[in-house]
Amino acid sequence: MIVLDVLGIVGTIAFALAGALTGIQKKLDVFGVLMLAITTAAGGGILRDLLIGNTPPVAFRDPTFVMISIVSAIVACLVYRQITRFNHVIQFCDAIGLGAFTAAGANMAIQYDINTPFIMIVLGVTTGVGGGVIRDLFVQEIPFVFRKEIYAVASIVGAACLYYTQSLLPDTAPAYLCFVVTSMIRILSIVYDIHLPVI
Repeated sequence: MIVLDVLGIVGTIAFALAGALTGIQKKLDVFGVLMLAITTAAGGGILRDLLIGNTPPVAFRDPTFVMISIVSAIVACLVYRQITRFNHVIQFCDAIGLGAFTAAGANMAIQYDINTPFIMIVLGVTTGVGGGVIRDLFVQEIPFVFRKEIYAVASIVGAACLYYTQSLLPDTAPAYLCFVVTSMIRILSIVYDIHLPVI
């Protein structure tokens, strides 16, 4: 349970920052920035919970992660000028969130004893990319996952790593490995400008 809490907090902060920074960049008002932060951070988890019948979703039962999203969005508003000096800051935050939520989502398959490879990957990818897809739709952009970016592919590889190492590594190690693998694939694709082919 601790691994899910840690990854959930890391993912929430990273995705909320990415959502808030996107909202500021798109010149949304304060409410819009907060809603985009919450949606980015909670959207994937809500979709995952609906898929596995965990209703009402955790985000509605426990306001902790919504509060973390709001605090993260306020911090993003206060330090926006400082952190946007760095290139790709939104994408790097997004990569950390993607890794954390892919691991948390895939790990839910183990918790619910439905850990076949397909289900684990679907839950990992849904949790990892769901909030970002909703965020991009809200600001009228084509979501990362549908573009040439190596995004969902990173999530798939990370979730597969979790599945195939769960019997080889102790306790929470597979989930942390999933987090590292997913985040690093995404970050390396940003740094080295690696993309999927476009038809």
